[in-house]
Amino acid sequence: MKKLHILLFSVSLTIGMAANAQIQIEIAGVGSNQIPVAIAAFADESVAPDKVSAVIRADLERSGVFKVIDAGQVISDADVGKVNLGAFKASGADALVVGSVARQPDGRFAIRYKLLDTVKGGEISQLGGEVQPRYTRLQAHRIADDVYEKLTGVRGIFSTRIAYVKEDRAASRFALAVSDADGENEVIATQGKEPIISPAWSPDGMKVAYVSMENRKPVVYLQDLMTGRRNVISNQKGNNSAPTWAPDGSTLAVALSQDGNTEIYSVNSSGSGHRRLTNNPAIDTEPQYSADGQTIYFTSDRSGGPQIYKMSASGGNATRVTFNGNYNISPRVSSDGKTLAWISQRGGAFSLYAMDLASGRELRLADGATEPSFSPNGKYIMYATKGGGRVSLAVVSVDGRVKQRLTTKAGNIREPSWGPFMK
Repeated sequence: MKKLHILLFSVSLTIGMAANAQIQIEIAGVGSNQIPVAIAAFADESVAPDKVSAVIRADLERSGVFKVIDAGQVISDADVGKVNLGAFKASGADALVVGSVARQPDGRFAIRYKLLDTVKGGEISQLGGEVQPRYTRLQAHRIADDVYEKLTGVRGIFSTRIAYVKEDRAASRFALAVSDADGENEVIATQGKEPIISPAWSPDGMKVAYVSMENRKPVVYLQDLMTGRRNVISNQKGNNSAPTWAPDGSTLAVALSQDGNTEIYSVNSSGSGHRRLTNNPAIDTEPQYSADGQTIYFTSDRSGGPQIYKMSASGGNATRVTFNGNYNISPRVSSDGKTLAWISQRGGAFSLYAMDLASGRELRLADGATEPSFSPNGKYIMYATKGGGRVSLAVVSVDGRVKQRLTTKAGNIREPSWGPFMK
């Protein structure tokens, strides 16, 4: 249990430049009742740095929700009146994605798309906008998000970002990296020679809280991802670890050992106002706020072995949540508050489990898993896993049907944290 709350690493103070994509994604398994969608090549998309229709296609395929059909032709959003929707319906497609790209005199790119209903006929949705060259891929992700939401009723997560730790053992270096959800546009936020553990996104997606051991003790810092500026959030006596954000961004919960035993505290995002929330002889650590900010889930060995508990965000009595298995750690709660994910050791193996909090029904989603993190729409969970002598990241849908594996050509990637929706 003591290993749960000791988070050690050092950081540099500067933001790294964007790096080439280092993550490769392998897809295994698909969702049930896939939605068939035809995607046409966008008119004049070759003028942009990224092929927009290819990015959209890859996003939708990766979700496991869609059966993507190649339209086999270029169709502009300006030519939808000429499209034979019946032909696409006959090919099995329920919807059709079309669009165009145009270079503007100021160097920006106008990217427009329309989503067409081949069954009922007519237009379902459309988007348009002008972006700088470096944002053409982001605009493609936004279009994929729109397709996902219009056809499923659930907000898409393709334009979100992820944070993770990269370990280069040969060079004895660790880096905190931030990238698009598909692993592209990677930026090194901070790096050093000491291990990096447990990054935590702020609700606005602009900052990351973390713990540094550079002062020979764990200290919680807050770093602005845009400027590289950082502030101390918690430097109390003893260990300062396991930061997590309240949904409103005003406070964080942390695990502190300033009184000799590890307990959970709240602290303002400015670094002021430490307030103790637990008071138990056991180790209380790994706090996680519920989506509404009213509840904190945490890990405690107060029952003899590590289990998941919950309490009011203001502290007070705790209620045990997990009862199956003798070792349950790393609680995470979905954005809709309906699902709890955690790591359970049963039969000698660590596995990722999900629980429907209303019914208490458990589902084992993946074996050999650690460090889970929910997507902001609550439909997927990213986690770290070891295979082939290397630690990599993986994604599984909350129903266990869709699985992805994110690997690098060299080194290990771990400690994933899925960023929030950006406003």
